[in-house]
Amino acid sequence: MASILANLRLTVITGAIVTLVLFIIVRILLGTGFTLDASWWSFFFRWLHVLSGVMWIGLLWYFNFVQTPSMPEIPDDQKPAISKHIAPKALFWFRWGAMSTIVTGLILASINGYVMDAILLGFTDGGSSTPIGIGMWLGTIMWFNVWFIIWPNQKKVLGMVSASADEKAAAAKTAGQFSRINTLLSIPMLFCMVAAQNGGFA
Repeated sequence: MASILANLRLTVITGAIVTLVLFIIVRILLGTGFTLDASWWSFFFRWLHVLSGVMWIGLLWYFNFVQTPSMPEIPDDQKPAISKHIAPKALFWFRWGAMSTIVTGLILASINGYVMDAILLGFTDGGSSTPIGIGMWLGTIMWFNVWFIIWPNQKKVLGMVSASADEKAAAAKTAGQFSRINTLLSIPMLFCMVAAQNGGFA
């Protein structure tokens, strides 16, 4: 067990195996069989969507609640450890968590047949898709901010692309502002996602 927990990849693989074993055991106990129908795929992509969202929003909140507020307190000689080692890896999982969340969310909405109703904010189905539609649009804005504003500016800040000192300062400010915008939007976005499943707008 110690060797599994010492390696992140093995830990994740083991977690997936445990999930599969639990799934099989519960299916056997309930006698529901193993037919992979549309409802199963809907569940599967919802699970992937939640996993991806936890990675994305978890890192968003890490940046805003932990890393950014802590940077002024870190001695200058120690800051390169953050900018050269921790931040690039965190930003990798951050942006791909955003991409995976969007892709699995669209697949889920397509499987369940409400993707167009959600995109149109429920105006085509009497409002039943309004909460998920608002959530999807907020998530899409956040995804856009990650890929097309935050990440390009962070590459300048971290020295991944050439930039002058003034350009780096401006990029840091822009990336920080849009990261805060995403933190702000994440709160109503998560409310809408939960409301869509639990009647929070009713």
